[in-house]
Amino acid sequence: MYDLFIFLVPLAIIIVVISIILSFIPLRLWIAAMASGVRIGIVTLIGMRLRRVVPARVVEPLIKATKAGLDLNVNKLEGHYLAGGNVDRVVNALVAAQRANIELSFERAAAIDLAGRNVLQAVQMSVNPKVIETPEVAAVAIDGIEVKARARVTVRANIERLVGGAGEETIIARVGEGIVTTIGSAKSHKEVLENPDNISRTVLSKGLDAGTAFEILSIDIADVDVGKNIGAQLQTDQAEADKRIAQAKAEERRAMAVAREQEMRAAVQEMRAKVVEAEAEVPKALAQALREGKLGVMDYYNMKNIIADTQMRDAISRGEKIDKSENEGS
Repeated sequence: MYDLFIFLVPLAIIIVVISIILSFIPLRLWIAAMASGVRIGIVTLIGMRLRRVVPARVVEPLIKATKAGLDLNVNKLEGHYLAGGNVDRVVNALVAAQRANIELSFERAAAIDLAGRNVLQAVQMSVNPKVIETPEVAAVAIDGIEVKARARVTVRANIERLVGGAGEETIIARVGEGIVTTIGSAKSHKEVLENPDNISRTVLSKGLDAGTAFEILSIDIADVDVGKNIGAQLQTDQAEADKRIAQAKAEERRAMAVAREQEMRAAVQEMRAKVVEAEAEVPKALAQALREGKLGVMDYYNMKNIIADTQMRDAISRGEKIDKSENEGS
């Protein structure tokens, strides 16, 4: 029993050591690489472990590239992995570009991947162009009629401009701007409805893909609709605004007239008060004149007769009925 224990302990230690070594050294991956014709040493794999690189993320894409006939080495792929790139996607893009006869180097593919763009999708879009549908764009022709248009833009990825080139949003914005400009320069909305292809030709001739990561192949107008009569609506709004201005000015003039009338009424009332005040002084003056002998009694009665005669004449001129008692008394 003791001899068996002595035999099993070293065997267990050896098994543990071998397991640790095999877990640190990707022996299966090394065998697969050698069987695929990829020459890579055990020391290189151990170095990847020490540099905290997952060997499968580098070796498996290298095997794929070698089988596809690409001339890549482990240092380039490992460097791209350490830079934060997606090695497998870059290799897939290089394989797809080679099959489609698209010139694409590893350095450019790696730069595109590190720039945050999907290089594989870009290669696929170079082979199979993508159709971008713009939202509905509304513009007003010269005759004031609104025209709504929607376009489909067929684009192909431009590998040379993927790094630093603008994206799909810029293409959509530029196409929308071109549609608005073309419709706005049309004399009548009927021209746009009769020949919507004029919009496509005009917009396509502007070179809207300059500075973008795409090449515009075609612009097709998918739908054209007639909207509101913006010109008539603007004229109606202007007339309403003019009416409100005129009403405001009329109200201002009315308020000024009312103010002037009130001022005149106040002035008339003031004058009437002065007249009443003056008339109240007349009897006092007559009494004073009688006392002082400056006015005789007959003079006073003559003045009363004149006043009565004047009142009668005024009444006759106004067509009023004459009070006989008053006339006889006078």
